[in-house]
Amino acid sequence: MNKREVYIIAAVRTPIGSFGGKLKDFTATQLGAFAIKGALEKAGVKPEHVQDVLMGSVIQANLGQAPARQAAKFAGLLNEVNCTTVNKVCASGMKAISQAAQS
Repeated sequence: MNKREVYIIAAVRTPIGSFGGKLKDFTATQLGAFAIKGALEKAGVKPEHVQDVLMGSVIQANLGQAPARQAAKFAGLLNEVNCTTVNKVCASGMKAISQAAQS
């Protein structure tokens, strides 16, 4: 196996709030887009430089097809970006990081 170093250059999570609060009108994928935009901002990376999106999704029911693709589109990323949604309940985010490191 070819070893290479992998870095996490920004850590951002989806916004959280109270049930029926200020975020009630946003879908989970729109909240995911806020996290993508925030990570790019913190890291100083332009959206056109993104090649892949690997996104964990704890509860995927009623989100429609390809939540990672939806979030990427809402975040303004290019259509050519590879998107993968990981659905492993509580371990989704960690599994997404693991898969990114292995790719």
